[in-house]
Amino acid sequence: MATAPPPSRRAPRQLQAGRGPRPVTSHPGSVAMAAGALSGLVAVLETYRGRDRVVRALCYGCQLAGGALAGPQAPPSGLPGSLLAVSAQLSACRTALRLFDDFAMLGYSCSYGLGPKDEDVLVRGLSVLCNLANQLYYPCEHVAWAADAGIIRVGSQKWWTLSTALWASSLLLGILRSLRILFQLRRKLRQHQCSTSSPPSRREMKARVKAEVLSVLADLADLSNAIHWLPPGFLWAGHFPPWLVGLLGTISSLIGIYQASRGGNSEAV
Repeated sequence: MATAPPPSRRAPRQLQAGRGPRPVTSHPGSVAMAAGALSGLVAVLETYRGRDRVVRALCYGCQLAGGALAGPQAPPSGLPGSLLAVSAQLSACRTALRLFDDFAMLGYSCSYGLGPKDEDVLVRGLSVLCNLANQLYYPCEHVAWAADAGIIRVGSQKWWTLSTALWASSLLLGILRSLRILFQLRRKLRQHQCSTSSPPSRREMKARVKAEVLSVLADLADLSNAIHWLPPGFLWAGHFPPWLVGLLGTISSLIGIYQASRGGNSEAV
């Protein structure tokens, strides 16, 4: 299998204009920006959630690249096979690290409880059900992991199916919750257009609308993959090629990274 060609690139701007290359000089501002970007990346990788987002993006990115390069070849070999193997190892790494997420999720569920009293009843109900699905997801996945590792003697497939179904349920509930919030925000924006509300208030609501739209897109991408991993016969289960799974996961991961960088709250599993 031949390796993929290097990405195409345009000639430097000065060459396009007919001028020869100029000597490269050092720009302190550029060095400071590079140092700032590096320190930011280090700060992200030093946190568990930040590292998980990066590993998730790399996992799906490798699957996207490996699946696209492999094409119809089965089993893939060479570079595509190596990329898919890296993706599988990163996925297994994230599964093992999620062994310690139960208590964090339990703490969040307890702190949320039944939701704040001033919140919409439907949003509160969907949030509670979403938290419940997430809380049940972790022990089911742990049992499946332990069965595959030979720690306990039970069939792992039914536990993987149950954990995937719980993940899909959580994503669906999250989508419905975001759609409900979007409906409320749209109604408030219409009311504010007819009133003398301050511009910062409208800007904050528009920022919330953008955040919820991105959350819906990310959850839809993950939900598509979750259905693909359910037993064959249910909707499009088992019909996605590896590159499509990687593409949807990459989209979801990049949205999560963007939301985290903007101060959003992404809890992609």
